[in-house]
Amino acid sequence: MLASKNFLRTAARLTGRRFNSTLVVAEHDDQKLAPVTLNAISGAAKLGSDISVLVAGANATAVAGEVAKIANVKRVLVAQDAKLKAGLPERVAEVVLASHNQFKFTSIVAGASAFGRGLIPRIAGRLNVSPISDVTEVHSAETFSRPIYAGNAIAKVKSTAPVKLITFRSTAFPPAAVEGGSASNEEAPKAKFSTEQSEFLGQELSKSERPDLATAKIVVSGGRGLKSGENFKIIYDLADKMGAAVGASRAAVDAGYVPNDMQVGQTGKIVAPELYIAVGISGAIQHLAGMKDSKVIVAINKDKEAPIFQVADFGLEADLFKVVPEMTKLL
Repeated sequence: MLASKNFLRTAARLTGRRFNSTLVVAEHDDQKLAPVTLNAISGAAKLGSDISVLVAGANATAVAGEVAKIANVKRVLVAQDAKLKAGLPERVAEVVLASHNQFKFTSIVAGASAFGRGLIPRIAGRLNVSPISDVTEVHSAETFSRPIYAGNAIAKVKSTAPVKLITFRSTAFPPAAVEGGSASNEEAPKAKFSTEQSEFLGQELSKSERPDLATAKIVVSGGRGLKSGENFKIIYDLADKMGAAVGASRAAVDAGYVPNDMQVGQTGKIVAPELYIAVGISGAIQHLAGMKDSKVIVAINKDKEAPIFQVADFGLEADLFKVVPEMTKLL
């Protein structure tokens, strides 16, 4: 296999064409891989190239072993250093650049999460190329589709840059199979990074017994129509009966009804569950951008002119304070 790859690289060099290879930067918490990385690997597979995955962290060995089993992954680069704790983009970027300098990847990609959005543009700036964010479809190794204007239009873009810097929207690609791969693990090239620009002090993680909002199959979201944080109890009760995650519109978050980690929308989380129930949400463009790819959308709103009804598969024009408790009882 190694000889075959070397032959392909030599042939590509002699014909003036580059051997396609992609580096996926893994997102993880030093214990387990973030689901968005599986979606990014599926997106990378559509580029038609060999896939390497970089696992950089303070304790990367266990995650690297997990990544090695993922289908379509050919190589796992492991960078383990206490200074890489929490995946600070200023430091991970240096590891990515060192890896690229050695292997000359034609694409460097990550999931379109807070991690990917902080990392990929930084690397693109260092390589003097334009990043391509929120890719939802891969037409070829150079041509992609991505949403613009809060998802109201889809742009088809072509990049002739020598290396493509891409973030893949997780809702547009299925997760890669976690079994079936047998990638080799090797140490990532050494990188020098400054510890003066930023420092990891700590983090507070929200805990919930409900499914994770980004990956849940059912999501119940509340909006400004609930009028207070206390009234969100009827949303929680319905979600608990359905085994659903709970989301919220930006208006509800801005009003202080719920914390911002529950926000669904362009500046919140992008979700595409099997069932999305929007309760008291008018359907502003910002919110629709984060949930309109859901398989089935149900809207409950007393305003029959609410824009949410334009994208809903089922709409119920009614007082949410009456119908939501009734739905919960019927369940």
